[in-house]
Amino acid sequence: MSRENEQDTPVVEATDVVVAVDGSPASNNAVRWAANTAAKRDVPLRLASSYTLPQFLYSEGMVPPQELYDDLQRETLRKIDDAREIALSVNPDLRIGHAVAEGSPIDMLLEMSRDAAMIVMGSRGLGGLSGMVLGSVSGAVVSHASCPVVVVREDNAVNDENKYGPVVVGVDGSEVSRRATEVAFQEAQARGAELIAVHTWIDSQVQAPGAGFAITEDRWEEVHTEKSELLDNYLRELGEAYPDVQMGKIITRDRPVRALTEAAAGAQLLVTGSHGRGGFKGMLLGSTSRALLQSAPCPMMVVRPSS
Repeated sequence: MSRENEQDTPVVEATDVVVAVDGSPASNNAVRWAANTAAKRDVPLRLASSYTLPQFLYSEGMVPPQELYDDLQRETLRKIDDAREIALSVNPDLRIGHAVAEGSPIDMLLEMSRDAAMIVMGSRGLGGLSGMVLGSVSGAVVSHASCPVVVVREDNAVNDENKYGPVVVGVDGSEVSRRATEVAFQEAQARGAELIAVHTWIDSQVQAPGAGFAITEDRWEEVHTEKSELLDNYLRELGEAYPDVQMGKIITRDRPVRALTEAAAGAQLLVTGSHGRGGFKGMLLGSTSRALLQSAPCPMMVVRPSS
């Protein structure tokens, strides 16, 4: 069952920002971030929530009374109304719609992802996702959504220190990484933000000229130069497509999670691909993105390959 509030602005565009709503502090942070993003993109915001009947009612084969359904729907709509007030406090001119469904939040969000610009979800960080967006829900949505998914942790809300910060993207040279980089350019342009491309490499990726020879510092410098040129070539086409976006790059000999976490300090968004591999070998964005969902110092967007 789903319901649209007749007083809401109709939301039919395939570019809307969808945010999962459950009334928790993490969800409220996600609503603020999503409202700000929708305003910057000049697209509608859609508030999404779901409810399910307590499982024990089914164990006895009971038929739940209609009053229970009505109470659950009323409570869910109250959370939607609260989220709408939060969104309008960010930008009173936002076009806002909503969707409420009975059943799995996973099914609901995956269905909505087919026509959305992005799905935004709240998270409690190390404790997993709260309320309707539990860890299992976020994992399923991040892994299977048809659009990019942004996770906003309770401890990394937008503030005065990072709201004008850069958009940071992890680059490993793979096809999915290219897709993530393209999305990062789009976000940077919409936000009027600098784009910082980060590529990391580690010692095991570099071979000495012969067995038993130590890798000299000159060899490290040579590899750094090679990777810098490769990254420049990789970014050139997208840079030409988005000439208004100021670009920076970070190439470092480090583990991806640590390098991206450090680079994202003060950023307004971190973007990674999911299951990226190849090109710049060793930067496995599948495992990296999973770890960063717990440690990123700013909201994080995961971009999957185009289907």
